[in-house]
Amino acid sequence: MTTPSHEYRVLALSGSLRADSYNTALLRAADKLNPGPLTIQIYPGLGDLPLYSQDLEQDLPAAVRELHRHIVAADGLLLATPEHNASIPAALKNAIDWMSRMPDGAGMAGKPVAVAGASPGALGAIRAQLALRQILGSVGADVLARPEVVVFRAHERFDTDGALIDEFTQNLLVDLLAELAGRIERSASARARRDASLASA
Repeated sequence: MTTPSHEYRVLALSGSLRADSYNTALLRAADKLNPGPLTIQIYPGLGDLPLYSQDLEQDLPAAVRELHRHIVAADGLLLATPEHNASIPAALKNAIDWMSRMPDGAGMAGKPVAVAGASPGALGAIRAQLALRQILGSVGADVLARPEVVVFRAHERFDTDGALIDEFTQNLLVDLLAELAGRIERSASARARRDASLASA
């Protein structure tokens, strides 16, 4: 893995709207454990997005424009999802649907994305992660394949204050962030080489 040489911005989205969400707590743990050179911002507003309707595209709601602005500005994304009926929650799917309809695809095409998920159940949102990876692939995102952060029996891995106390999961998160940083660095380097080639053509 390439050692990143710059600081990069990562936008973190939780698919859960619950106040005491394990997935939001997982993102907070990632921010705390972040080895660098990433700056992680947890986005709070997925619940503010209206349900996607093509009728609203002519005059985009403010919440949609705000999410779009943050995603375009980010160098990479970190998504944490619970599992709802063997798939991802409606709020997360709605956000991706909105962003995929933006003129530039919200910059998601080619953008490095890391995926994680937590659930009190025995499968740790693994089916939701599979569904999310398929959706992200359809919009052209550059999704990391490994490591897989599948947090099963999540209620046993966080304390009553929502802090991640499971060392194995902590190490997985650190590895995931390191891989994301390396992927972002390689993507930025490839983009710089392409721009330089076009400039000299």
